[in-house]
Amino acid sequence: MKKILSIAATAILGSALLLAGCGSDTGTNAGSGQKEVTLKVGASPVPHGEILESVKDQLAKEGVKLEIIEFNDYVQPNIALNDKELDANFFQHIPYMNKFTQEHKMDLASVGPVEIEPMGLYSTKTKDKDLKNSIPDGAKIAIPNDPTNTGRALLLLEHAGLITLKDPNNIYSTKEDIATNPKNLDIVEVEAAQTPRTLPDVFAAVINANYALSADLNPLRDALAIDDIKSPYANIITVRKGDENRPEIQKLIKALQSPETKKFIEDKYQGAIIPAF
Repeated sequence: MKKILSIAATAILGSALLLAGCGSDTGTNAGSGQKEVTLKVGASPVPHGEILESVKDQLAKEGVKLEIIEFNDYVQPNIALNDKELDANFFQHIPYMNKFTQEHKMDLASVGPVEIEPMGLYSTKTKDKDLKNSIPDGAKIAIPNDPTNTGRALLLLEHAGLITLKDPNNIYSTKEDIATNPKNLDIVEVEAAQTPRTLPDVFAAVINANYALSADLNPLRDALAIDDIKSPYANIITVRKGDENRPEIQKLIKALQSPETKKFIEDKYQGAIIPAF
């Protein structure tokens, strides 16, 4: 009988440990006596992961252990968030989130903006910013292939005077919405993360700032043209709808919108990335 009770006790203890391992509570914060909660946030490495890293210590003092999970694409972070593998993500702007959630039937929400990353046009073939003269007829231009970044890239090309669009206010424009293309540019769509790698094979590429920075390209120094920062493209903290007011989520957005984070962004990125709060 004692042996049976011992086995049962061991099984119960094992189950308890398993349940503890699956939860978000990780123990007591030694300095404050409060229970520590793990917050899993998906992010692209640069700059989102770097910015999150900068608030880790601040959150730890408030009982939140920030776990950063890095992604190198614009699809998996939302899927992982929707599947409850993440508590939040930090990589996208509202136009992208709205389009993605509509297409994938997800209920995601923004908690607030953190920073704006100017999209830029880059080239290894020319440094001349007089684009109407420096870009030859028939030049191949790579742009991101996801819906909102395609529209944003086309708006940039229009802003640079290279094309015109049927509706310059349509942030979801596609190549079919190009009204005029006087240089007969060959606009090719590739995955956003691959745009820097196309530079040897195209005349120029439109690249998101996070991927540009990862490729040692600075929007202010290296871009032939950048889009208008007064835009709806501020990068946000995204959560599942209904989680906006979770205490640990509120602590995260408060830390990310703090004067300390603003100074970190300004000092580290020197205007290539701009605080949006």
